[in-house]
Amino acid sequence: MNEQAETGQPASGAFDEARLLDTQRAFDSVAADYDGPRGNNELIQRMRTTMWHTVGAELPAGSRLLDLGCGTGLDAVEFARHGYHVVASDWSPEMVARTRARAVNEGVQEHLSAVHLGIQQLFLLGGRFDGVYSNFGPLNCAPDLRAVADECARLVRPGGSLVFSVMGRVCPWELAHYAVRRRFGRAGIRFGKGVREVGMNGHTIWTWYYTPREFYAAFAEHFSLASYRALSLFLPPPYMVDRYRRRPERYERLGRLDDRFGGLPVLRDMGDHFLIVMHRR
Repeated sequence: MNEQAETGQPASGAFDEARLLDTQRAFDSVAADYDGPRGNNELIQRMRTTMWHTVGAELPAGSRLLDLGCGTGLDAVEFARHGYHVVASDWSPEMVARTRARAVNEGVQEHLSAVHLGIQQLFLLGGRFDGVYSNFGPLNCAPDLRAVADECARLVRPGGSLVFSVMGRVCPWELAHYAVRRRFGRAGIRFGKGVREVGMNGHTIWTWYYTPREFYAAFAEHFSLASYRALSLFLPPPYMVDRYRRRPERYERLGRLDDRFGGLPVLRDMGDHFLIVMHRR
């Protein structure tokens, strides 16, 4: 639909090497158990499956893909298993090690290579890709989103696709969850300007939050906007998975509302994440 962006990216000058290392240490610290509830519970898997279907609809098997922020390699292995050629990258060396081990265990190492490379280091990467994907918000930790867009433009062939799952600004479940507990500062954390401190496992992840239009603004020079939709709008965010487990039938019905209405105007601008698809001009 090639919509024009309305706003730009928050300034990133305050983001320095120390903060990047904070984020790296946070993800290193959870790599060993990241395949468990923290990184792959039922609500996460539901969002993950939507990403897989979207990439599959955009790019045929055999395509060369770049995974930004691969984590332990669940997505990369899934695509490699289905005939894609994947370069999986992550700023956390422990996550990269897990991805390499997973590729060997699953027998897909001929289709998957994992590299220790942060999103802020894409200028070090060569080659040409049919598409780039990123799942569950690694791009929210990028210190300069416009630089990422420029590098994606260099790396992706004309007509190629970007498929990104990004943490959004407006998550109704999160607002309600913390507001009723009178934790108003936490309820409004996504609305703050600039980089925000998010705790994980005793460490800090330095994070920006975006509306879809704010996010697209960084990519508009090189990429047209194909679509975007909400993820976990009617369903709660993945860290509330205990609610789902108590009444899975009820929450599956809410999930079907996500599937049906998550791409509608206004609604698509909310949710725990949004899934955005862009095409290289």
